[in-house]
Amino acid sequence: MANLANIAMLAELDGAILVDKPVGISAHDVMKAVKTRFNLVKVGHGGTLDVTATGLFVLLLGDATRFSNDLMGDDRAYALTLTLGRETDTGDRAGHTLKEADAAGVTREQFDAALKELRGDIYQSPPAFSAVKIPGKTGYEIVRTAEGDELRERLVHVYRYDVTEFAPPKVSLSFSATKGVSVRALARDLGVALGCGACVEDCRRTRCGTFSVDDAVPFVKMMDLHPTDLAARLIPKNRLRA
Repeated sequence: MANLANIAMLAELDGAILVDKPVGISAHDVMKAVKTRFNLVKVGHGGTLDVTATGLFVLLLGDATRFSNDLMGDDRAYALTLTLGRETDTGDRAGHTLKEADAAGVTREQFDAALKELRGDIYQSPPAFSAVKIPGKTGYEIVRTAEGDELRERLVHVYRYDVTEFAPPKVSLSFSATKGVSVRALARDLGVALGCGACVEDCRRTRCGTFSVDDAVPFVKMMDLHPTDLAARLIPKNRLRA
């Protein structure tokens, strides 16, 4: 009877769950695993996240899936570490190397000047390739994820950058931007501006709209939650829009 009660309770869940996604698993796989684990009927999201990235992933359950487009339009913030001197086809560390150069001579002044040009309204095209996790293996498969019109430049807006560590070839920074910004494209374009290439070493999404990763439950821990504990973490529909 208890299991039947849990199933009935979960079937009626409408709202959002904040998940801290680990590296090496896709956003789609997170959705699939949660749906299966808790016998959910409808699961959506408020914005996808690269398999090589970690951080805030907003899961939408039940009738709350209708808010998906609204939440995907929210601003977001990231913390990332870049590797200067390496350009890859995916724009991150998992990709195939296209070019390598010595970045030891890049100064903070040069870096700040390049960042300045990538602030405010900017046009960017997404990387043509992405890293996909290979089931049962530790590596990634590189697949084409954009071509033709999908590679067209699009207008996005970056609000701010804050450099937290500058020690070439590694540089760490945080930034906030509108929807549609490609972190991997930003790294690629920054590397072009510096003349040495650059790629994303680590990326963590820290905020989506009003939601923070500080309030998210780690994915592995979430999969061990009792259904009543999952329900207790639910953000109701009336809090999904201001």
